[in-house]
Amino acid sequence: MGRFEGKTAIVTGAAQGIGEGYARALGREGANVVVADLNAERGRQVAKQIVADGGAAVFCEVDVSDEASAAALAAFTMETYGSIDHVVNNAAIYGQMKLDLLLTVPWDYYKKFMSVNLDGALNVTRAVWKPMSKGGGGSIVNQSSTAAWLYSGFYGLAKVGVNGLTQQLSRELGGSKIRINAVAPGPIDTEATRTVTPGNMVADMVKQIPLQRMGTPDDLVGMCLFLLSDEAAWITGQIFNVDGGQIIRS
Repeated sequence: MGRFEGKTAIVTGAAQGIGEGYARALGREGANVVVADLNAERGRQVAKQIVADGGAAVFCEVDVSDEASAAALAAFTMETYGSIDHVVNNAAIYGQMKLDLLLTVPWDYYKKFMSVNLDGALNVTRAVWKPMSKGGGGSIVNQSSTAAWLYSGFYGLAKVGVNGLTQQLSRELGGSKIRINAVAPGPIDTEATRTVTPGNMVADMVKQIPLQRMGTPDDLVGMCLFLLSDEAAWITGQIFNVDGGQIIRS
């Protein structure tokens, strides 16, 4: 029996990278997994692989920036599995992200970026909290980043927002027996990171990390599953760095 046997978990941005790692790990632990993403082709492949590995999974197309789409995701999950117990708000614009300054980034792009990378987590949480509450509660993990404590332009600003959102929602959701926390990864070796970040910048980052390597999606899975599980039953409103020692904060 896995820790999530008989439970249902939604993972947004689960068609690749870190989100895929979370979704597959939840499938191995017995959860009914809803692989939620805009990329239908890759999302269906992830769901099929979870099933081939002995788990239970379905794909649902979602745009987390759209209120109606988030509501449809919640409704689809309830119709398919009858409950929503766990949610991972991982979806983000990252792999094709523009590199620009807060002072000069095109305003339309900035608004779209924030609608996904910050508002998306709130949109999905607003869509799922009532069925979660009616089912007796559950847990949510938001995807933050150590970029929240470094200069990272509008990407870092979005992650500062995710941290604040996590803390504020912990107060609003606690009475419904819903816990919410965030994982803040350091530099992670994914296809998206290789697309966005020049190699020389990656090398410089690694030099500053005490454990002297990039992280992998597998390095994040343990923390995410712990925070979702009953082992973290008295933890909410917290942001946990998983970063090889990159950030020291009080």
